[in-house]
Amino acid sequence: MIPRYFFLTKGVGKHKDKLQSFELALRVAGIQYCNLVNVTSIIPPDCKLITKEKGIKKLKPGEITFVVLSRNSSNEANRLLAASVGVAIPSKKQNYGYISEHHCFGQTEIKVGDYVEDLAATMLATTMGLPFNPETAWDEKKQLFKTSGLIIKTTDITQSARGAKNDVWTTVLAAAVFIQ
Repeated sequence: MIPRYFFLTKGVGKHKDKLQSFELALRVAGIQYCNLVNVTSIIPPDCKLITKEKGIKKLKPGEITFVVLSRNSSNEANRLLAASVGVAIPSKKQNYGYISEHHCFGQTEIKVGDYVEDLAATMLATTMGLPFNPETAWDEKKQLFKTSGLIIKTTDITQSARGAKNDVWTTVLAAAVFIQ
């Protein structure tokens, strides 16, 4: 059972019930009709990143669907929350890649996205023996990873939102969705 494809998606939902806010975020992400199973962070060798539109067309209602999911919720008015998934794809198709997930409060979408992308690339780079200084800024590391020829692509998908007023729950999610 090795996925051949994966896609990235995100969503935000707001509702007086926490669970319903999650359901609404899943609807925005386009994966509400799947039975989601959380998995860890490995992109199988030769597993291709496709668009959300192509990926959703390949899913069927009720399907057991493996995801790397980041999720965050709050019912505090104006609280900034974020959920993000980062991806690092190796240049050699026979190698596996990495997906990282992170959720937090009080950080911008750009900062969280850079963090998860850095995290995924760092995990992949260390498995390949690529030397680097962990204190180096992400932009510098990104350039090093790309010029090494070992990592062909890094990306992220991040959803942030401010908490709704009147004790309404806000849920954000980001996911990498695997397709058989």
